[in-house]
Amino acid sequence: MLIVGLGNPGPNYEKTRHNIGFMVIDELIKFYNATKVSSSFDGDLYKFKNHFLLKPLTFMNLSGVSVGKVKNFYKIEDVVVIHDDLDLPFGALKFKKGGGHGGHNGLKSIDEKISREYIRVRMGISKPQNKGEVASYVLSDFTSEEQKHLDKWIDDTVKAVDFLLQNPLDEVKSRFSVKKISV
Repeated sequence: MLIVGLGNPGPNYEKTRHNIGFMVIDELIKFYNATKVSSSFDGDLYKFKNHFLLKPLTFMNLSGVSVGKVKNFYKIEDVVVIHDDLDLPFGALKFKKGGGHGGHNGLKSIDEKISREYIRVRMGISKPQNKGEVASYVLSDFTSEEQKHLDKWIDDTVKAVDFLLQNPLDEVKSRFSVKKISV
């Protein structure tokens, strides 16, 4: 399985809402004591057992380039993408296979390169009140109140991904889905 966390490279983006996928991958690397196998494929690629963890370094809008290269080179069938989701309240955790990109440029890029048939781990970040502020909102840091909940939320997501490696998606949904957390 290829597990991808979406985000943008560089210290300016490290703690932004758009980088929640990278944050989860960083914790999965620690959880599995994964070994870095490559920085080619336009991303940082790690391996544990028969699975891969990927942080595309192409910037969000071109994430599919990196995902497609790894998937094709290693002939990987199953892909999981962990990403921020504006359409879910902060702290929500949802899982689905396939579907549209919902305006998320990282997902749009991946859809174009490998199709839509992959599992999505959707992490709700809420949305700004004004639609014109979406870009600045996703590229801003979590609020201090939200940061109080990040460690547990990321930890729960790591547990869900670990469970997903050995269980059907429906079981993951019923055990780990969260509608929202109170902030």
